[in-house]
Amino acid sequence: NRHAFEDRWPTVLGEQLGTDKVHIIAEGLGGRTTIFDDFSSCSDRNGASVLPTILGSHQPLDCVVIMLGTNDMKPYTAGDAIASASGMQRLAEIVRTFPYWNDYTAPKTVLVAPPLCVKTDHADLDPMFAGAPEASRDLAKHYERIARESGCAFFDASTVASASPLDGVHLDAENT
Repeated sequence: NRHAFEDRWPTVLGEQLGTDKVHIIAEGLGGRTTIFDDFSSCSDRNGASVLPTILGSHQPLDCVVIMLGTNDMKPYTAGDAIASASGMQRLAEIVRTFPYWNDYTAPKTVLVAPPLCVKTDHADLDPMFAGAPEASRDLAKHYERIARESGCAFFDASTVASASPLDGVHLDAENT
């Protein structure tokens, strides 16, 4: 409910690329981590657990863009950029080694470092993401290394977008 579907970055990306030429499948889920379990929700938030199902559901795919890591910054999931980068490395490996149908090759993969977490006065998210503004500063350098080592493309979303200070972690409509 933060902003309209038309304003979300996968929708904007599809519009910019031309919906007659591409089909963007958004698999966003609030609270999703790279490889860490978070049982505070009724749905599986562990990216490594759900990625094989997502790949199987939507194949064949030309490109997979993964922008995760913000929720890894929670102290009770991982709390640091190195752990999150290890998670991204595992996700890249899953994309590369998944048994695609009919001899399809693995899709190109883009690892995206999310925008930096910022300080917030939000009553719940400030303590939930304690230390995240500092820890998230190292995401891009570690993700870039992992992308290079894994043969993936890399993009640092913090070069073009900022998290909203309303909650410290999510993008507002303007930043998508």
